[in-house]
Amino acid sequence: MLYALILCDIAMAVTFFLKLSHLPPQIPLFYSRTFGEEQLTEFWYIFLLPLLMHIILFLNIYLYNRLFLPDQFFKRIVSVVNWFTIITLTFIFIKVILFIT
Repeated sequence: MLYALILCDIAMAVTFFLKLSHLPPQIPLFYSRTFGEEQLTEFWYIFLLPLLMHIILFLNIYLYNRLFLPDQFFKRIVSVVNWFTIITLTFIFIKVILFIT
């Protein structure tokens, strides 16, 4: 799982740096808000997605090791949640970057 995390970090960094010259000063990131100015934020807010991904992963691993270490059922649940988090947040990051450029 650590290799997948590193690979996704590299994919997000490559996507960001390839499209950096085409990024507008503000990007639509908050899609739950109404259409228009309320969705816009500074472009560096896009880095909240990888940060959130790392926090969720390490919190899941910490809680598993602290509370459920011998239980294989919870180990499988944590593994599935971590994979889902890695794939989903990487896809959202890349999709937003490609959508706005």
